[in-house]
Amino acid sequence: MSGEELPNEAISEEQALESMAWRTLSQVYDPELGIDIVSLGLIYGVDFEDGKVKIKMTLTTPGCPASENLPDMAQLAVSFALKDRAKVDMEVVWDPPWDPSMMNPETAMGLGL
Repeated sequence: MSGEELPNEAISEEQALESMAWRTLSQVYDPELGIDIVSLGLIYGVDFEDGKVKIKMTLTTPGCPASENLPDMAQLAVSFALKDRAKVDMEVVWDPPWDPSMMNPETAMGLGL
């Protein structure tokens, strides 16, 4: 077994919640592009702190009307997936500013970038 893989029993509750949050976020899609927000590189981090799953995300551009609801959609999806196991804190950050190089390489190729 490689050092990257942990047996199921060795995964902490915090790691399980973080993993579940990442999986859930990969199912939230940008309404304009039809691409999930993880592949777009909009999620800057998912951490478990102080009994909460803390998510840092950005948007492609400030004030983009189509993506204004993305943070709420993402928070709602993760909250629903985690049920009562942890609260979800969503923080929208603008630093570093998003740019296309933050996308998953396959996603960028698919968009011709």
